[in-house]
Amino acid sequence: MSASLDDLTHRDADWAGLRVLVTGLGVTGFAAADALLQHGATVTVVDAGSSNEQQETQAGILGILGADVRRGPEHTVAWPSAPGEGGDTGEGGPGSEPLDVDVVVTSPGWRPDHPVLAAAATRGIPVWSEIELAWRLRPRVGAAPWLVVTGTNGKTSTVRLLTEMLQAAGLRAIATGNVGTPVLDAVQHPDPYDVVAVELSSFQLHFTHSMSPLASCVLNLAPDHVDWHGSMEAYAAAKARIYERTQVACVYNVQDPRTEAMVEEAEVIEGCRAIGFTLGTPGLSMLGLVEDVLADRAFVEERATSAAELGTLADLSRASGGDGSAAPPPHLVANALAAAALARAAGITPAAVREGMRRFRSEAHRTTIVAERDGLTWVDDSKATNPHAAHAALLAYPHLVWVAGGQLKGAEVDELVQEVAPRLRGVVLLGADREQIAQALRRHAPDVPVHDAGVTDHGDMAALDRLMDDVVARCAALARPGDVVLLSPAAASLDMFPSYGSRGDVFAAAVHRALGEAAP
Repeated sequence: MSASLDDLTHRDADWAGLRVLVTGLGVTGFAAADALLQHGATVTVVDAGSSNEQQETQAGILGILGADVRRGPEHTVAWPSAPGEGGDTGEGGPGSEPLDVDVVVTSPGWRPDHPVLAAAATRGIPVWSEIELAWRLRPRVGAAPWLVVTGTNGKTSTVRLLTEMLQAAGLRAIATGNVGTPVLDAVQHPDPYDVVAVELSSFQLHFTHSMSPLASCVLNLAPDHVDWHGSMEAYAAAKARIYERTQVACVYNVQDPRTEAMVEEAEVIEGCRAIGFTLGTPGLSMLGLVEDVLADRAFVEERATSAAELGTLADLSRASGGDGSAAPPPHLVANALAAAALARAAGITPAAVREGMRRFRSEAHRTTIVAERDGLTWVDDSKATNPHAAHAALLAYPHLVWVAGGQLKGAEVDELVQEVAPRLRGVVLLGADREQIAQALRRHAPDVPVHDAGVTDHGDMAALDRLMDDVVARCAALARPGDVVLLSPAAASLDMFPSYGSRGDVFAAAVHRALGEAAP
């Protein structure tokens, strides 16, 4: 390698001869290997996955481009051997020589304690996320600024809201990261973007070291992915990395003091401001609500005595697919305020912020209205795969029948059940960990009727249809006019369904069958 890693800060640097180990051959691993090969790096790829058509194609393309692609679990049990040494199965072979590597680029699914990544740490070899690589592959001149978002819940909606606001301002903007286009593809697009909105997970942030965004945001923090990080403290520390080296604004959640503490501890660029968002009345350097108005007291000249109107709750009211008469759920309002803070940090006008909110439509399976009939509103919030996500939806409605259950992944539900108990007309449970939720209901909501719909074999779609028909029938019997029937499972879906999206689709189909309607 002719240049040091410290010199590799833009795409025009001398990447030739850089020796890179890419771990994982998924979407990010392929994009990383492809980008590195195009810049003259020497690339080895290891992946433990079983063969599938997509990976066969990707491996073939990378092989043609000159990568050494090693597939199969034997290539990921230890640090890989040099080509031709020890059968390329790792360091265990007698006389095998280890692969010489300058840097590892890892995929989000690889935990820090994975044998290959642990070996890299022992050897003092830096590990980069694909986000770190993308940051270093931006153009030397005229690179698009990054607006970055993380949090336990709400990341995708916030990034999509932000992108709508940026585009409403006439900018060539794109949603990227864990939503939309991979970041590596965005930064290398032949028609450069004016700005990129980036959704980042804690996995990606853990191995990101030099990113310096224009503005950054942690939406909220709740227990999640503790198995990957090893502790809640490590998970929070990974999230907090998003604020490091921020240039203009670190956006935090006033209702979640841990996010403000992260800002206080971050090493930022001189002049960077702390900007809060709140569902209450905004103070100085905050965005918040004044009755039904989203107001900005952070990016206005006379913020001590005035505020800018960014929009109203009505501007968001159609986002979940209803007729626009119902108020948007609080979590959506919070996401809109966070997105607006990031947009305003980038110089976007209040008019463009409002237009972006009006254009926005919630992603599928996130408080999406399935049907409204006979005084009942049926809502699909299948994307609520942990209690914190379900909490946001459950607090959005005064009276509801709750459909819950699945894989809790070790999460506790007592606090959630205790808080929402007064709103519950009834509960219908399904999935592997439904008894844990039932026990919490017996402790904190003993008078709420509960129906156990059971569990079926994973992927048996006919059985899942029958189960969900029973769920819908029980919900209809428990509900009263004016109620919401809410699928917000607070749990992952893979005990029975291929994905949370499939779970939501099966629920929606059962609702339409019960109402005698054709699915839209």
